[in-house]
Amino acid sequence: MVGSLRERFDATVSLGVPAHITILAPFMPPEHITAAVLRQIQSALNVMPSFQFSLVGVGRFPTTAYLAPQPASVFISLTETLFRSFPAFPPFRGEHATVVPHLTVANGNAHDAGIAAAELETRLQANGPIHSACTAVALLENSTGSWEEMHVFTLARQGD
Repeated sequence: MVGSLRERFDATVSLGVPAHITILAPFMPPEHITAAVLRQIQSALNVMPSFQFSLVGVGRFPTTAYLAPQPASVFISLTETLFRSFPAFPPFRGEHATVVPHLTVANGNAHDAGIAAAELETRLQANGPIHSACTAVALLENSTGSWEEMHVFTLARQGD
């Protein structure tokens, strides 16, 4: 439902960025990510079980259109959990007072974001929400200019 819009309105698609909901960015440079750091991330995430969520509504920042997940609180909890473990890396450099979980569909200018938001509304009305499960968190890095998956951290299954 979002692929064609992301290709038109989000330049990061051409850099390899998949559709995603950011948990903690920016993070440490890849050359500082050691086996111990990976273990620390997994340890922090071990307290978070996998969960179901839906992308239910369209949201806007000034130059961005996005899909909003529900419940948002679980994504905020993931962010807070990782930030507690890595306090040197506040979400979005601490530039925002609150964390707003979102799946970016258009980014760059207000005009394009408005077009994308209107199209997203139409698609949501026609198709309904997108239902999914968060079972893992991926660590992405872009030291080469292209975004690549560096590591995947599995969340515990619900009920485990």
